Amino acid sequence: MSDQNVETRTLRYFVAVVENLHFSKAADRLGISQSVLSVAIQKLEAQLGVKLLLRNKRQPVSLTDAGKTFHAHALIALQHIDQAVQIGMQAARGLAGVVRAAFVGSAVTTGAIQGVLRSYRAEHPAVRVEILPMETPAQLEGLKNGVIDVGILRARREYPKGVDAIVLQSERLAVAMADNHLLCLKDELAPADLARESFIIPQFDESEGFSEILAELGRAGGFAAQPHQRVKDFMSAIALAAGGYGVVLAPESIIRLSPPGVTYRQITGFGRRVDLALAFRTRGNSPAVLALIDKVRAAGPIR
Repeated sequence: MSDQNVETRTLRYFVAVVENLHFSKAADRLGISQSVLSVAIQKLEAQLGVKLLLRNKRQPVSLTDAGKTFHAHALIALQHIDQAVQIGMQAARGLAGVVRAAFVGSAVTTGAIQGVLRSYRAEHPAVRVEILPMETPAQLEGLKNGVIDVGILRARREYPKGVDAIVLQSERLAVAMADNHLLCLKDELAPADLARESFIIPQFDESEGFSEILAELGRAGGFAAQPHQRVKDFMSAIALAAGGYGVVLAPESIIRLSPPGVTYRQITGFGRRVDLALAFRTRGNSPAVLALIDKVRAAGPIR
């Protein structure tokens, strides 16, 4: 046996003969001449070095023992080939594949990631979506180096080269504080009410983010607002606020966390909003990723 590579077409020819036990009927089913089919089976037997079929002009075609074994494996091989072709076609249309998505914690509390996943899965159930929590700066780096395909993160004025984003959701801001804080006596807070407070903010060694928003709040209230303590996530900030170590300027959706010992107040006279965005690479995305991006773009931002 000089060459073990058997063409898919030849396998289909062989299976058709077995299913019909007749060369003429199999040829009709395949849409080829009986002579072409007969030659193909002869070449297959010569290639394998074994007789697969017993031919008798007065009897139906029958299988040898080797033919029975080969037929069983041929069916399995063709099934895998058909599945591969189908998956390949689905992948080309964005209906199969893998999407690796990262998200900030606020994407869960706002319901943004749940909404994206539910909507996407409804039309792309065969696509496997892998998700992992990751803060905004790490997501931007992950997009650049290909660790993730998309990220739900805090929107930026500018993104790194090769990265773009679509706003998913826009939120007002609120203040979280211990439930025995004096400011709890007010139903709403004006920026000036926060002039003497110690602010705890999540900050990730970058100029843009909640430090910048805090400075804007201070300007609106007529005071110089400075971070008192920096932490890596809102849950850490809320825990410190509950302990009385300061207040937290945060997206309004943080109210849904509602751990014990914390009270929230909205801010009047300060129109600054914070946005969640879907970030992605501008080039080199798979069809499945492009389908997700297109779906989010078509839906538009939630306010």
